[in-house]
Amino acid sequence: MKKLLFPLFFVGLIVVGSTLVGCNKKEDTIAKIYVRDANNDVVSGVKVIIYGESSEPGKQGKVNIADTATSNSAGEAIFNLNYMYQAGQAGVAVLNLSANKPVPGGSSLTGSGIIKVVEELTNEETVFIQ
Repeated sequence: MKKLLFPLFFVGLIVVGSTLVGCNKKEDTIAKIYVRDANNDVVSGVKVIIYGESSEPGKQGKVNIADTATSNSAGEAIFNLNYMYQAGQAGVAVLNLSANKPVPGGSSLTGSGIIKVVEELTNEETVFIQ
């Protein structure tokens, strides 16, 4: 009986050990856009669009990633981009930013920029609107 329990103990230990080592939790991939005006003051209520363009020949200018958020009272528009990356995938995306806030009189404050997004990190960029 002891001869049978000893090998089973080691098999169980190997199974449990390999399960614990193989479970890496995927971290969130976040893009945090700070919106500021010409005076460097934070601006809330700004519609921020984050989008990518295809780099494939013949598909120039066609959007392949797009998401929208509104800046909060701290002037932050936050995007969760987990859908862009699979576990174990390594890569970087360079995405375009567009910000727009309507103002009385029919005009609007606008700004644009780009953000480099690295998987499993909080990526930050500032857009100034005028």
